[in-house]
Amino acid sequence: MKVSAQNIKGSSGHFEAIFKNATSGILITDSSAKIIAINPFLLNEFGYTEKELLGKKVEILIPSRYRKKHSHYHEKYIEVPQTRMMGRGIDFYALRKDGTEFPVEINLSNYEDYGSRYVIVFINNISIRKKVEKSIEKLHEELEETVEQRTKDLQETLLQLELVNAKLEKAITFQKAILKNAGAIIISTDKNGIIQTFNPEAEKELGYSAEELIGKQTPLIFHDKIEIKKRAEILSRELKKDIPAGIEVFIVKARMGLHNEYEWTYITKNKKKFPVLLNITSMKDDSGNLIGYLGVSVNISERKKIEQELQVSYEKEKELSELKSRFVSMASHEFRTPLSTILSSAYLIEKYTTDQEQPKRSKHLQHIFSSVTMLTDILNDFLSVDKIEEGKIFVKYSQINVQKFLKELVLELKGTLRKGQKILYHHDGSSSVFLDISLLKHIIMNLVSNASKFSPEESPIEIKTTCNNNQFILSVKDHGIGISKEDQKHLMERFFRGANAAEIQGTGLGLHIVSKYADLMNGSVKYKSELEKGSEFIVTFKTKRNGEEKNIAH
Repeated sequence: MKVSAQNIKGSSGHFEAIFKNATSGILITDSSAKIIAINPFLLNEFGYTEKELLGKKVEILIPSRYRKKHSHYHEKYIEVPQTRMMGRGIDFYALRKDGTEFPVEINLSNYEDYGSRYVIVFINNISIRKKVEKSIEKLHEELEETVEQRTKDLQETLLQLELVNAKLEKAITFQKAILKNAGAIIISTDKNGIIQTFNPEAEKELGYSAEELIGKQTPLIFHDKIEIKKRAEILSRELKKDIPAGIEVFIVKARMGLHNEYEWTYITKNKKKFPVLLNITSMKDDSGNLIGYLGVSVNISERKKIEQELQVSYEKEKELSELKSRFVSMASHEFRTPLSTILSSAYLIEKYTTDQEQPKRSKHLQHIFSSVTMLTDILNDFLSVDKIEEGKIFVKYSQINVQKFLKELVLELKGTLRKGQKILYHHDGSSSVFLDISLLKHIIMNLVSNASKFSPEESPIEIKTTCNNNQFILSVKDHGIGISKEDQKHLMERFFRGANAAEIQGTGLGLHIVSKYADLMNGSVKYKSELEKGSEFIVTFKTKRNGEEKNIAH
């Protein structure tokens, strides 16, 4: 079936416009690596004229240190030609006429015509992308490939029609090869925005067939209306004129010759969304008349994912840095007091040498013991947090008579309370629970220690336990200084100390450890507090039955 001259002429004119306005470098070599065609963009990028490159080996554009290997690679490629990117993961550099080098991304395709094999080389200058990759750790490659074609003069006589048809068919084959293998969504429209080209990548990504859209629809069919409206408002302010929320949003800058590359959201035929980076340029004929617009877009979903992962990593690194700073500040403050006490007491003990001065020695020995205990508690808190973060805490469930256990623990805790403070304990329901006795003890001791520190002398500390409906509830209530609403937002964070607790000894790790230990046993922590009216911490566990899983590594 022969292609009519009118149809061929229309297609070739369109392809020629694409070729002339492409924003990527494209060249074609024969099987011996000689350059037989090169587009204006590439000539400008390398600083050559077309005459200087046509017929030359492609190695003229490659730094000398790579040329020997390239000849070998070219021979291998001709033996087994396929559409692919050169050396994924390998850095390539190109050489300009003036001797400067720049990083490039190279894609290869090929086609056969009249028994001869031709290689299509897409060359993109990725200098800017390389700079960006250094700052955000190699973000997803931005692909900006466009298509091009140079056709022969169509102003020949009807007597030369067959020759012209043959040449144009060859050009169309080449153009189709580019459109098919570009690896980017390529859509062109006429000057009114009606789709004229919809390449295979566009069909694959958007779910529409070219037949559904070409000559019938504008790109608005797969764009987000809300996004278009917002961009129209931005452009109206930027260009200082009213831009309607329609096809004009996409083409106004291209028509004015301005940079027109933005991120957009594409909506597929089955209503799925994905982000793209879209570059739109105007297309003109040989006389400079506007004939349409070319849009080249790249799916940047993977790049967005990498950006999000990098952002999360950055936030974690920032948090770690802040934690280190808070740790140094806290440690220097909390270690200084007990160490000074130990040093001064040890010095004074040395001065008391007679039997009559034994009470003074005992007093200072007690100060040393108290300070060492304080340092031990601080270090134990650090070790507990470290074990939790490294997943080295093992939950060992056992049957506990919680009422008996609490009564014994209350006696043990009496010696740690401030002057005149006392613990009031009450229990409701069954006495039997199935929890890790060691972790439960740490939780209670931490809560009671906080209640004692932040409450005045002679004040009571109330402990209540309740076991019913497959729940075990522990409540520790004090009548101390309380916690402000603002500070309550950060209570469970590592090293956090309330604004009204700055002068009270502590690491800011106790409640963090309590929350983590509770979580290990499927528990949760809630609290009620008001400044100068005290605080109540409520820990709720979903109780296990004897015989269920008894060792859970976290």
